[in-house]
Amino acid sequence: MRTHGPARTQCAVLLLVPAHAVAGYLVFLAYMAGTANPWEPDAAAHSGIAAGPALPITGVSALLTRGLVKAGRLRRWWYALPVLLGLAALLRLTVLAP
Repeated sequence: MRTHGPARTQCAVLLLVPAHAVAGYLVFLAYMAGTANPWEPDAAAHSGIAAGPALPITGVSALLTRGLVKAGRLRRWWYALPVLLGLAALLRLTVLAP
């Protein structure tokens, strides 16, 4: 049962949305990194440079999400955002690396 008003939920959202936006942008850059020539090694380096910082940012946002969901300020579906972003960054660093 929620015992607080919408102001606390809005503050929690204002805290999490920028973190998810930064991680999402880094994952987007990691997937868009590429070169015109497939033999250039820069594509893998640029992809790793973008996806590498996305993992810690996603981890921090996942911990913030966990705390805010446990406090009852957010619903459980907020767990999906850091999980999907973290999975996308991890896949780009490993299996889907250029």
